[in-house]
Amino acid sequence: MTAHHSGYVALLGRPNAGKSTLLNALVGEHLAIVTHKPQTTRHRITGIVTRPEGQAVFVDTPGIHRRRNHALNRRLNRIAADTRHGVDVAVMLIDARRITDEDRLVLDLMGQLDVPRILAFNKIDLLSDRAELLARTAELTAEVDFDATVYLSATKGDGLDDLLEEVFRHLPEREPLFEAELFTDRSERFLAAELVREQLMLQLHQEIPYGVTVVIERFERTARRLEIDALILVASDRHKGMVIGRQGQVLKRVGSRARHQMAELFGERVHLELHVTTRADWMDDEGALDELGYSRDL
Repeated sequence: MTAHHSGYVALLGRPNAGKSTLLNALVGEHLAIVTHKPQTTRHRITGIVTRPEGQAVFVDTPGIHRRRNHALNRRLNRIAADTRHGVDVAVMLIDARRITDEDRLVLDLMGQLDVPRILAFNKIDLLSDRAELLARTAELTAEVDFDATVYLSATKGDGLDDLLEEVFRHLPEREPLFEAELFTDRSERFLAAELVREQLMLQLHQEIPYGVTVVIERFERTARRLEIDALILVASDRHKGMVIGRQGQVLKRVGSRARHQMAELFGERVHLELHVTTRADWMDDEGALDELGYSRDL
């Protein structure tokens, strides 16, 4: 291609399809947090890939899921579904090993789009029988008329160039939307909060992380280092004790690992202070969700 192609690209898929891992691999930065737990991604996260042929602005979204037991769950689904508006290309990412009911929800959404659609099978390195992959490809493409199909492994970096080639092929001719050196439009405060939440997701038991969120109260650069104060909100006093841990060990471990990630991402020394407080039922409070940055309108 000789023309310059730019635009927004939605990454859609069910929880744990690998969207955040793919975004980080494409951007080359630890931008979106990654854990093995569903609903790790709670926000619309933008990753910018600039190449000589153009600029692709990837939008990572919460995984579309069937859980609707909290206002937060319902809002995450709306965030994912609303991301389809204003994009130039949509990518459906699917775990190559199986097709689930939640994949069907995403497929229904893809069928409603009037922009170029790309089907991307992820985790192909974990698939033992490639004949299954061909069968799943035929099954999904029979239901939705995709403009392209690609196969990749986000963790290994395989197939990323194939995906980018198809993305740039289908993006409109347009000048870049962002400066070439940017890799996201998210603030450093947001990224810092997400890195703390990532460690909470990794360190806590299965049922606890969904009642936890993080607010950055102070983000200040001094002559010596970056000073960050983060407030961890939990939904119950019982969870507060679990986040802190015996003699503060869990909180210390979360802080140490998050600080290391921040120093690597921001390229400077970081001093991180963590505090924990209870805000009961914040996941069911629409006003609290607005206040905490779970945007209604994207």
